[in-house]
Amino acid sequence: MQSVATLAALLAVAVLLVPLFKRAGLGTVIGYLAAGVLIGPSGVGVVSDPANLLHTAEVGVVLLLFVIGLELQPSRLWALRKSVFGLGTMQVAGCTAIMAPAAHFVGLDWPLAIVVGLTLALSSTAFVLPTLAERNEMGSLFGRETFGILLFQDLLVIPLLAVLPLLGAQSAEHGGANPMIGLGILVAAILVGRPLLDLVFRHVTRINSREMFTAAALATALGLGLLLQAGGLSMSLGAFVAGVLLSDSDFRHELEASILPFQGLLMGLFFIAVGMGIDLGMVVAHPLNVLGLTLGLVVVKGGSFFALRRLTGCDTRRSRLQALILAQCGEFAFVLFGAAHAGGLLASEVVAQLNLSVALSMVLAPFLIIWGDRLDAREAAASGEAPPPPDVLPDDEHPVVIAGFGRVGQIIGRVLLARRVPFTALDKDHTEVQMIRRFGIKAYYGDAMNLDVLHAAKLEHAQVFVLAIDDIEASLCCAETVRKHFPAVTIVARARNRFHAYRLMDLGVELIIRETFLSSLDMAARTFEALGKSPEKAREIVDLFAEQDAVLLRREQALYHDETQLIQSSREALDELAHLLEEEVGAPRPSKEAPPSEPPAEGSPGELAEPAR
Repeated sequence: MQSVATLAALLAVAVLLVPLFKRAGLGTVIGYLAAGVLIGPSGVGVVSDPANLLHTAEVGVVLLLFVIGLELQPSRLWALRKSVFGLGTMQVAGCTAIMAPAAHFVGLDWPLAIVVGLTLALSSTAFVLPTLAERNEMGSLFGRETFGILLFQDLLVIPLLAVLPLLGAQSAEHGGANPMIGLGILVAAILVGRPLLDLVFRHVTRINSREMFTAAALATALGLGLLLQAGGLSMSLGAFVAGVLLSDSDFRHELEASILPFQGLLMGLFFIAVGMGIDLGMVVAHPLNVLGLTLGLVVVKGGSFFALRRLTGCDTRRSRLQALILAQCGEFAFVLFGAAHAGGLLASEVVAQLNLSVALSMVLAPFLIIWGDRLDAREAAASGEAPPPPDVLPDDEHPVVIAGFGRVGQIIGRVLLARRVPFTALDKDHTEVQMIRRFGIKAYYGDAMNLDVLHAAKLEHAQVFVLAIDDIEASLCCAETVRKHFPAVTIVARARNRFHAYRLMDLGVELIIRETFLSSLDMAARTFEALGKSPEKAREIVDLFAEQDAVLLRREQALYHDETQLIQSSREALDELAHLLEEEVGAPRPSKEAPPSEPPAEGSPGELAEPAR
C-alpha cells in the first residue's frame, strides 16, 4: 500500500511541475528532475530511498535503446552518414580529447578516464529532439546535422555499456558472470534472432490482439536484455540489439507505437529518480567544486565543438547554435556512471558529484539556447539582416485570402486573376514575396498563423480562405486559428498527404485537396490510354477510383490513430475497389497467384510516409 501511495505522489508532482517547466520553455526533462528533487531526500522527503525506484525506472532507458535500435535502418544511416559518422565523431572526439586527460589528472586510470570523457561528451537526446521539434528545425540542415550527432552519441552508449564490466570487478548486478558468456549470447542472438523474432510476431499478429502485441514487444526488449545481463553484459545492450534485429521487419512501426507509452512514462520516472538522488547539500558544502565542474563541462563541450565546426567551414550562426544546443550532458551519463559505481570503478562521492553537475548542465541548457537566439537577433539587427516587420496590408476587402504563396498558391492566384477575382496573398518568406512582386503580382509579407495579420487581411469579410501553406504543422496551426476566430469563412486547404488530410478533417476543414492526388489520377488515366484503353474508358476508371477513395478517406478518419485498424481497413478497401471496378468498368481482376507489380496507391504507405519537401 505504501508503494502505491509513493507512486501516486510521484505522478501527482510530475503532473503539476512538468507542464509548468515546459510552458516556461525549460523542457520536460528539467521538470522531472525538479519533481524528483522536491519529493526526494533533499526536498520534502516523501521518498527516502530513491535507489529502488531508480533500479525500476532504468527500464525506461532500456526501452529507449530498443526504440533507437528500431530506428536504425541501413537506409536511414546511409542518408545521414556525414552527420552521424562525420560530425558525430568530430564532436565526441573533440570533447573527449580534453575531458579524458582531465579525468586522468584527478586520479583515474587511463581506460576509465577515457570512458568518463566519452560519457561526458554525450548530450541529452530527451532534451534536444523536443527542442528541435518545437523550433520547427527537424527538417532544416541544422536539425538534420544535430539529429545525426545525437544518433552517433546514442550508438556510442552501446560499446560503453559493453566495456564497463570489463574494466573492473564484476558487480552484483551481473552476478559475477563472465562477460564472455554474454558475448556468446549476443552472437547467437544476432545469428538466429531475426528469423526467430519474425516468426514470433507473425504468430502474435494472427491473434489480432493489440495487448498481446504490446506484451510480445516488451517481452522481446526485456527478455534479450535480461539474457545479456545474466551473461555479464548490459541489459540496455540486449534491448538495443533486439531493436536492431527488428528494424527492417514489417512490424517496426507497430512495435514503436506499442513501446513508446511505456518508454515515455518510465523515462519520466527515471529522471524523477535521478532528481531524488541529487544531493543539494553538496552544492552548499562544495559550491566551487560543483559549479566549477558544471561550467567547465558546458564550456569545454560547447567551445570545442564550436571551434571544430568553424574549422570545417561552417558559418558562425549554425556553429554557435549547434554548440550551445549540445553543450549539456545527457541522460545516459546517469546510467553509465551508475554502472561504473556498481562495478566498483567509481566511488559513490565521485558519482554523486558527476550526476549533480550533469543535472545542472541540463538546467543551463534552455538558457544557453535563449542566449544564442538573442545573439543571432542582435547580429542580424546590426548587419541589417533582421526580418522586416509584416507589410502594411491594404484596406480593401477581398473575397479570397490565400495563405502560402508558393508553387500551389501562385497557380491558384493566377487562375483567380484570369477571372478578375481579387484576392489577398500572404507568405512568410520575404524573399519569395519580393520575387513575386517583380512579376506584377501583389503579395504581402506576413505570417498567416498570426491572428493580427489575418485581421489586417480583412479575413472576417472574405468568403474563402485558401490554405496553401507547405509546412504541415504550420498549416494545421493556421487552420485551427481560422476555424476558431473566423468560423463563417470557408476553408479550401491543401494537404501534403493522407495523414495531413485526416488532421485537417479533425479540425473541421471540409474542402481538402491532396496536392499530388489529381495529377496522379491524370497520370493514371494517361497510363491506361497507353495500355490501349480509350480516353473515355480511362477517365471512367480513375473517376470511379477518386469517388470511392473520397468515401474511404472519410471512413478512415476515425481509424488513423490506430495503425493496425487503418492497415486492415485499407486492405479491405482495395479488395472492394477491385470488385467495383470489375463490375462497373470491366477492368480485369488481378490473379491471386501473380499480383501485378505496381507503385503504392494513394493512401498506401508510400503516401502516408511521404517526407516533407
